[in-house]
Amino acid sequence: MKRIILLSFAALIAATATAQTGANYSDVLGQDDKVNAINTAVPFLRIAPDSRSGAMGDAGIAISPDAYAQIWNSSKLAFVESPYGLSFTYVPWLRELINDMNLAYVSGYYKIDDMQTIGASLRYFSMGNINFTDNGGNNIGSYSPHELAVDASYNRKLSKNFSLGLAGRFIFSNLTGGQGGQNQEQVESGKSFAVDINGFYKDEIKIADYNCEWSAGFNISNLGAKLGYTEDTKNFIPTNLGIGGALTMNLDQYNKITATIDFNKLLVPTPPLYYQDSTDINGERIIWKGKDDNVGIIQGAFQSFGDAPDGFREELKEITTSVGLEYWYANQFAARMGYFHENAKKGNRKYFTAGVGVKMKMLGLDISYLIPAGNFSNSPLKNTWRFSLTLDVNDLVN
Repeated sequence: MKRIILLSFAALIAATATAQTGANYSDVLGQDDKVNAINTAVPFLRIAPDSRSGAMGDAGIAISPDAYAQIWNSSKLAFVESPYGLSFTYVPWLRELINDMNLAYVSGYYKIDDMQTIGASLRYFSMGNINFTDNGGNNIGSYSPHELAVDASYNRKLSKNFSLGLAGRFIFSNLTGGQGGQNQEQVESGKSFAVDINGFYKDEIKIADYNCEWSAGFNISNLGAKLGYTEDTKNFIPTNLGIGGALTMNLDQYNKITATIDFNKLLVPTPPLYYQDSTDINGERIIWKGKDDNVGIIQGAFQSFGDAPDGFREELKEITTSVGLEYWYANQFAARMGYFHENAKKGNRKYFTAGVGVKMKMLGLDISYLIPAGNFSNSPLKNTWRFSLTLDVNDLVN
C-alpha cells in the first residue's frame, strides 16, 4: 500500500513540477543552501488553466476581465461588459513524462445587473492510468487518479472603480480508487472546502498623448481546511496570496498593448530545520531553525510571513514573479509573451511563455506555449501547450 501512495504522490508532485524535494532535513550542518520547497496537498490548483494568462507568464490577477477571471481574481467579473460568458480549456500536461495526463477547465459568469456578477467554474485533473501492485509486486488492478475543484463566486462593485469578490470551492482528490494492501492503513479520497477573497481596482490615466488604463488586484485563494487521505495525516492545501498590477496603453484606434506583473506567495508554513538525530521526551524532533509547521490553517497563514529558517531573506525567496505583455490589433488578433520565475531553493520553476489569440463576433480562440528556461532537454515542462475557447453567449442569444 505504501508503494501505491508513493507512486500516486510522485505523479502529483511531477504534475506541477515544483521540485518539492528536501523539504524536511535530518541534519543541520551545511543545510542552509539546500532546497526547502513548501509541500501542499492538491498542487493541481496551482496550474494556470487558461491560455491567455498562460501565454503571459501565468499572470492574471489584474489584466482585463473575461470568463477566466473566476480563477485569477473573481472580483474582476463585476466589470465585465457582456451579460454572459463561457470559457473552455484543455491542457495536455507534462507530456514529456506521461502521455495521458491532462487538465480540463470550464468557467462561466452571469451579470445580474451593473453592480453584481456571479461566476462558476470546474477544474478536472487526470493523472492518466496507473497500475497498482501489492507489497509483493503482484498486480492488483489499475486506476486513473483524478482530482477536481468546483467553484462559485459572488462579485460586486463598491464604486465605479473598485470591486470585491468572494468565491467558495469544493476540492476532491482520489489517488487510489480504494486500492489497498494487507495490514496497511486505509486510504480514502481527500476532500476540502476553501474560499477566495479578492479585490480589483481600475482607473483611466493619460501618459503623454495616449489614453491608458491601469489596474491592480489581490487574491487570497484556497483558504480552507487541510486535506488528507488517511485519518491521521492531513496536509495544507495551497493557500496563496497574489498581488498584481497592469497597464494598458491605447496607441491608436486599432492598436493597444498591456504590460502586467503578478507576485505570489504561499500562505503555508515553511518546513523548519531540525537537529540531527535528536528528539524531545515526547519523541518529537527538535527544531534548530524556523517554527513548528504543525499548526492550524489561520495560524499557518499568518506564520508563513515569518517562519522561514533563514529569516526574511528566505521569505523573499518564496515569492514567485510573473510578467507578461499582450498586444491587440483591432480587438481581433492578439500576440502575447511572458516569463515566470521561482527561486531555485523553492521549486526552481523558470520558463518563458508565448501565445496568440483570435477573437471573432461569437468565439475567441487562444493558444499558448511554454518554454523552460535553462536546461530545456531535462525539463518536464517542455512542450507544454494550452488551448482555450471563449464563447460570447449574449451574441448567440441575439
